[in-house]
Amino acid sequence: MTTFTPTDTESAGLSKYALLPLVILGVTLCKLLYTGLTCPTKHIPGPWYTRFTHLRLKRAVVTGQRVFYIDALHAQYGPIVRLSPTEVGIADLDAFKEIHKIGSKFLKSDWYERLANFPKKGIFTMIEPKEYSSRRKLLSGSFSKSYLMSHWESTIRDKARLCVRRIGEDARGRGSADVYNWWMLLASDVTAHLAFGEPFGMLEAGKANQFMRVLKKLTMGAGIMVELPFLRLLRFIPTPTIQEMFNGNDYILAGANRAVELARSRTGEKNVFAKVIEDSEKEGEGHIDDMDVRVEASNIIIAGTDTTGVTLTYLTWAVLQRPELQRALEDEVATLPSDFTEKDVAELPLLNAVVEETHRLYGAAPSSLPRVVPQGGSYLGGYYIPAGTTVCTQAYTFHRDEKIWSDPLTFNPNRWLPSPHSPHLPAEAHSPSAKIAFHPFGVGARSCVGIHLARMEMRYAVAFFFRDCRGLRLAASTTPESMQFENFFLITPKGHRCDVVVGGKEVEMEVGKGEVEGVV
Repeated sequence: MTTFTPTDTESAGLSKYALLPLVILGVTLCKLLYTGLTCPTKHIPGPWYTRFTHLRLKRAVVTGQRVFYIDALHAQYGPIVRLSPTEVGIADLDAFKEIHKIGSKFLKSDWYERLANFPKKGIFTMIEPKEYSSRRKLLSGSFSKSYLMSHWESTIRDKARLCVRRIGEDARGRGSADVYNWWMLLASDVTAHLAFGEPFGMLEAGKANQFMRVLKKLTMGAGIMVELPFLRLLRFIPTPTIQEMFNGNDYILAGANRAVELARSRTGEKNVFAKVIEDSEKEGEGHIDDMDVRVEASNIIIAGTDTTGVTLTYLTWAVLQRPELQRALEDEVATLPSDFTEKDVAELPLLNAVVEETHRLYGAAPSSLPRVVPQGGSYLGGYYIPAGTTVCTQAYTFHRDEKIWSDPLTFNPNRWLPSPHSPHLPAEAHSPSAKIAFHPFGVGARSCVGIHLARMEMRYAVAFFFRDCRGLRLAASTTPESMQFENFFLITPKGHRCDVVVGGKEVEMEVGKGEVEGVV
């Protein structure tokens, strides 16, 4: 038998390989120690490990738990909390006002640009205030309430009515209807029609087309890829599913060519960019080229699809759990004329209170709004925060602050209505602190440019649903567990569906069951 005996040279090589993990460990520990000792936010309350690393925060992001993780830290450490060596969570109302006031020097972080990853900056990613202001001015005209009502209201109304009709057909014909699917199709068809200038026909087909499927995957994966940028290398794997997830930007921008074609066709009303281009060509109104149109069309669809679809889903879920509220809302919308308009719906107190309360508890974009502390640093909530630190405010925490809202975890539309016992007093939601804290569409100069579109779409959808689909109930399969929040950039139900049926004892037993994390 031959026995292998390593030579001195081979033994030395093996020793080097054995030492390599120890060297890596040593370097890592030294780096962590240096970070902890030099941490610019070490004086701010927070878990000890947030002085050394951002890995715990990253873990929360990639597992869809960011808003809950930060909210829990605020509950434990207070309104100013260290999230990582260079990031601080802010849940102090005065600090919130300082960060987001008009003319604030707290600018957007580059997180937004890394999230979108488009070849040019759009209104969502622009950081420099003058550049952003010029672009917003161009887009605001096409999304003003008056312009939407004069040019697009009938389109939005017809789509909302068709969507509700399809929900009713499913509930009566198939035994149940997935309102999450239908509300998402409604939001997709509306935003795509406005941005591209032609219908996608998804409400008629009952399913999303490839463009919207890619967009949905892109939205879900964007936040993860910001934290784990090496995942972008997967875009080179020639598998359709992988390509849609990690190479979706190219596909979306290619599809957005249609927005450019119709906007520049100059033959009648095409899409919202026809007006944008016209305004941009006027002296002093800035400039917008074809790539700008592609990027902004994509931004509009991204910003206006999941946000509205998810919020409508949670509104339906919240109301159908409360039979008395459901009957009251059904009775209110029954008073509408058959040819009701946005103006008629905007005057319904209970419907609008339900919409606002849904935005408070179930708004689809309750996550952080990261801003960078300007030169010279700033005192926020009694703590000095050095320049360059990222400060994050999140609607999820402000909308559940018990110092602002009574019984904040309870879905209560009455907080938006004057008390019948004290009608001379303002509603709770109209108090000065609540007005500041409530920001489902962002805040200040950076608030969502599509707010009027979203409100019009939601009002029509809610009015048609509770007028034409009276008496629907939640299916037994729709539970607090299935409706639990997932937070991958936006909020979405964990079960990715919300089924309703035409009554039934089994359903009524499910209504009103207890609360779970992220869902009330």
